[in-house]
Amino acid sequence: MATEQELQSLFNTLDRDQDGKVSSNELFLSPGLNAVISAETGTSPAELLATYRDEEGNITFEDLKQAVKKAGNLE
Repeated sequence: MATEQELQSLFNTLDRDQDGKVSSNELFLSPGLNAVISAETGTSPAELLATYRDEEGNITFEDLKQAVKKAGNLE
């Protein structure tokens, strides 16, 4: 489980250019993020994030938050 503050901190670390988006590939390179995104529903992190990323493969913080909520891992 992660808090919104922990998730925001992780996202900010990955958003090196501070444009408010992170590529879904960068998210998978982050230690521990797979555990946060992993769903109890049997959906893989890749499948879950695929429903939220834009046409360029980027994810905003709000999209990431929704994915983690859907996975049941947001406090």
